[in-house]
This record gives sequence, structure tokens and C-alpha cells, in this order.
Amino acid sequence: MLGPLINSAALLAGGGIGAVLSARLPARVREALPLTCGILSIGIGVVMVNKVRTIPAVTLAMLAGAFVGELLWLERGLERAIQWLQTVAQRFIRTAGEGAHTQNFVHKYITLLVLFCVSGMGIFGAMHEGMTGEASILMTKAVLDLFTAAIFATELGIAVALIAIPQAAIQSALFFGANLLVPLVSPGMQADFSACGGLIMLATGMRICGIKVFPIVNMLPALVLVMPISALWLRFMG
Repeated sequence: MLGPLINSAALLAGGGIGAVLSARLPARVREALPLTCGILSIGIGVVMVNKVRTIPAVTLAMLAGAFVGELLWLERGLERAIQWLQTVAQRFIRTAGEGAHTQNFVHKYITLLVLFCVSGMGIFGAMHEGMTGEASILMTKAVLDLFTAAIFATELGIAVALIAIPQAAIQSALFFGANLLVPLVSPGMQADFSACGGLIMLATGMRICGIKVFPIVNMLPALVLVMPISALWLRFMG
């Protein structure tokens, strides 16, 4: 479980560094780093897609996963959940007599919770390590989170570092859950799972760079569907 630990440690360190730097970080750095993170995500996605074993199975999984995600409105549901949390927090803040500055802090903080804890890269990375033992995806995410947390912590303070706690809990649960599947998974299924995750990471990178806003959350069911579809394809189609 190296990946979740390193990722959370990097988030913790980034939050601390950003809190110390405060507003000393130039605006041009804050603008440039997210773009670099997007390009890195695209590059990793390309590498992962090259591991594909059965392209038709991955294609079916991506289409079926996106179809299910769109039907269930997963991304919209997540947005509504964030809005609900923000509304609840706002009511609490008003009750406590806090001002607009605190409300703005809460809005951004809740959004960061989702960004760090429920991102496509984090979910795929934790599952990938659980099945293969390879922590490279989460280690790369750790580097990205280190700088991202530092940037946001210059504005929100040391509270950003505390997001490492729920992030570690979620990634650990995904890691151990995926680890239980290992006896049932063949190398071909693992390869197709990696390729499917690579496509999602490509979409994530393009979204970060502002090239195209893909509904990443709606694509995540493909990670659940790809291995059963791959197994059936390999069995009946060879």
C-alpha cells in the first residue's frame, strides 16, 4: 500500500509548504503548474493505453461505462452533493456569525476535498496498485498533489494538508478492495484495465489543460465494467 501512503504524505507536505510560503508564490507559477500537471496526465494516459490487450473490450467498456454514468448523472450528482455541502456549511457559518470571507473559504475547501479524494487518477491509481502492486500512478499523482496543495494552501492555509486524512482512507479502501480481486484477474484483464484507466487519464489531462471538458466522473463506471467485458471477450473471441 505504498501509493496511498506516499500520495497522502505528499499532500500533507504540500499543504504545509504552501501555508509557509503564503502569498509569496508568484501568480505566473500558480497558472503554469496546473497546465504542466495536465500534460503529465496526458503523457501517463498514453503510456497506459499502450498496454491494451483487447481493444474491442476496452471500447465496449468505455462506451457502456459512459452510458451508465450519463444515465445516472454521476457527475451532476457529485456537483449537487458539493453544492449541498456548501449550503449546509453556509448555514452553519451564518449561524455562527461569520462573514463572506469564511464562506468563500468553505466553498473552495469542499471543492478541494473532491479534487484530491475522488479524482479519476486517484481512484484508478489505487485500484491499479491493488491489483498489480505497481504504485507508479499514485506516485505520479503524489508529485502533482504536492504542488497543487502548495498552490491552494497559499490561500487557504494549513487546512489543505488535513485533506490527506480522507484521501488516505478512500485510496486505502480502493486498494484493499482491488487486492481481493487479484485471484480472479488474468494478465489480459489487467492490461485492459490499465488501458481503460489510461483513456480516463487522457481525458483528465485534456480537461485540466482546458482543451475539452470531459465528464470524467461519468466515465468511471468503465473501470468496473472493463475486466468482466475483457474476460468474456478473451474467452469467446480469443
